[in-house]
Amino acid sequence: MLFRGAAGMFAQDQQHELAALERQVFDFLGYQWAPILANFLHIIIVILGLFGTIQYRPRYIVVYAIWTAVWVTWNIFIICFYLEVGGLSKDSELLTFNISRHQSWWSENGPGCVRKEAPMSGIKGLDNHSYISVIGCALEYRYIEVMHSSFQILIALVGFVYACYVVSVFTEEEDSCLRK
Repeated sequence: MLFRGAAGMFAQDQQHELAALERQVFDFLGYQWAPILANFLHIIIVILGLFGTIQYRPRYIVVYAIWTAVWVTWNIFIICFYLEVGGLSKDSELLTFNISRHQSWWSENGPGCVRKEAPMSGIKGLDNHSYISVIGCALEYRYIEVMHSSFQILIALVGFVYACYVVSVFTEEEDSCLRK
């Protein structure tokens, strides 16, 4: 029983890790600094959860379970951000910490998107800049970001259930060893 729970948690954590790494890559491509930091912290906590599962350390798994609740909250915020719920605007520089004017990588490179650049000649100080227009996208980038976050929420919820199960099994195992 213990092995089955730990093996399930381990397999689920690996999937969680791959999904987080995939998301990290696209956030780096879009220079989305807040999500990059959140993803980095998420990857560290998932590794901690993996370590806790392998080494039978329930405290590490509890930290992972608590983090999944934070991670779900973060992804709900991202969904609200891209759907512009509650006064949030997907065009704001909130996710880049006002450091740059970058957006989601998907805004210019989504499925079916055709990117057209027009040089801005005649304006001093903008020698290497150009106006970029994107047309023909099969799916608007904000919906891709919402799908990414929804998938992260789904994985986090499954991870939370596994973490609770594994912690309860580990605790039961410890209690039965203490009684003997």
